Amino acid sequence: MTILEKIIAFKKKEVAKIKKEVSLQKLVESPKFKRTPISLKKSLLEVGSTGIIAEFKRQSPSKGIINDKVSVTEVTQGYLDANVAAQSILTDTSFFGGSIADLLEAKTINQYKPILRKDFVIDGFQIVEAKAIGADVILLIATCLTSKELKNYGNLAADLGMDVLYEVHSQEDLDKISDLDNKIIGINNRNLKTFEVDLEHSIKLANQIPDTSIKVSESGISDPRIITGLKEYGFQGFLIGENFMKAENPGEACQEFINQIG
Repeated sequence: MTILEKIIAFKKKEVAKIKKEVSLQKLVESPKFKRTPISLKKSLLEVGSTGIIAEFKRQSPSKGIINDKVSVTEVTQGYLDANVAAQSILTDTSFFGGSIADLLEAKTINQYKPILRKDFVIDGFQIVEAKAIGADVILLIATCLTSKELKNYGNLAADLGMDVLYEVHSQEDLDKISDLDNKIIGINNRNLKTFEVDLEHSIKLANQIPDTSIKVSESGISDPRIITGLKEYGFQGFLIGENFMKAENPGEACQEFINQIG
């Protein structure tokens, strides 16, 4: 069983349990559900956008603890000061040490940049929940979902006014997404089965994605010069977590990184 298979099996049990405890009605009636989500698409395409989607991530299955000393509040403020295009918050507890509380806390400070709820979506309930906790964007990982689920979950998010970051790792994943036009496609440079990182991966797959899509490169970006290179292949978004989080002050690390982008 790969790490990904373990995570998905666990997530299915976890979501089933939450669905018994929390009703959809309760989520829909929560105050944050009524707000209009902030568009990731607009933020990435804005003139002068840094394109950086900076992540708050305490730990990961491959690296163990990355940083459990800093608070969501200080990191969020640091990222905003650095002028990130968006923020990503891990809400998976068992494997990444995150929580819904982290996103709620970030939202109290960050009310003008989109927040991506980074989790393993395997049920429409999680999308409704994401809106109810103040997320603007959800992640759909093509490897974990069927073509039908990708379409249905994507439509549900759109109905709720939320953007979707579709994450792909291979041509097979890309083929599962029915219409790439105008979608935000994230190419994960980390192989979710082996957890190895290969930046060439982004470049190879980028050629298969139409220019009408927004291309985002995820994982393994540790040098500002990489951003310059990826931009030449049409990338407009760059999801970076570990590189900032391993620093004592992630916000400062993010600011220095952005200052060096050509």
